[in-house]
Amino acid sequence: MLAIQFDHFGGPEVLRPVELAPPVPGPGELLITVEAAGVNFADTHQTDGSYLGADALPHVPGSEVVGRTPDGRRVLARVSHGYAEQVTAKESAVVEIPEDLDAARALALMVQGLTAWHLLRSSARLRRGESVVVHSAAGGVGSLAVQLAREFGAGRVLAQVSGPAKERLVLDLGADAVITYPLAEKADVVLDAVGGELFDQALDSLASFGRLVTYGNSARAGFTPVDPARLGRLNASVVGFWAAPHPRRPRRGRRTPEGASRPGRRGPPHARDRRQLPARRGRAGPRGPARAPDHGEAHPHPLSGRDSPYRVARCPR
Repeated sequence: MLAIQFDHFGGPEVLRPVELAPPVPGPGELLITVEAAGVNFADTHQTDGSYLGADALPHVPGSEVVGRTPDGRRVLARVSHGYAEQVTAKESAVVEIPEDLDAARALALMVQGLTAWHLLRSSARLRRGESVVVHSAAGGVGSLAVQLAREFGAGRVLAQVSGPAKERLVLDLGADAVITYPLAEKADVVLDAVGGELFDQALDSLASFGRLVTYGNSARAGFTPVDPARLGRLNASVVGFWAAPHPRRPRRGRRTPEGASRPGRRGPPHARDRRQLPARRGRAGPRGPARAPDHGEAHPHPLSGRDSPYRVARCPR
């Protein structure tokens, strides 16, 4: 089968098409023939060595796919090594999806959707009426977090972005305002995937009993060491979130204690779609992992006419 693999660390140029033996599913696993594979910003950290050691090489990246099981079901699955024509997945990590659901839209809600949900529910423990600041709010996770925070009853949803076009987007998605630091009022929750100076500014902007949730370092800058004594003086918390342990999907039918939406909400959350790139033999299908939410080549958003830098690699039929 065709797969996209790298055997040394670097940028997109290290990704190469290779022929590999098809995977064999183990107990409790399914074999999936891949229709499309999601390409996430975290994949760049695998490719450059931030998330992997040399002992993991060679490596096939990719954490989410849409494809078909041997019995013909079309599914969305959380996987490892998804940049391939075939992949195995745990049965518990597979969700059947309808034929008319576009693969790009489904994939935009797997890793990014789970991340946004768990950032607010599991890590921040958001309570009704609290204020939320979302960094990189125009990106895949950020745009969903803005909508979910509104859906979960946040008192104010504030967005940090890098440009005027993104300001318009996040306001359309339901953010109350676009912010820069220092904040006019302290925040109860801040979601940060940037790190560096923005992390430091956010920590100083937390209200009493506030929570700063860190889930990435797109700035690729070192974090300032967090002094417990400083947290004590701030009466605040820093919470880490890591998506790699395969966070559980929110259970169907589970009533969230403060999950009712506000009157006048703008409708259910929707994902920013991702660009579709053909994968053909003889060339790497993904043009390297997707860039950070504030960069990358823009393309039309079929849901709402907006732009997004995210990409989806499609496998050949």
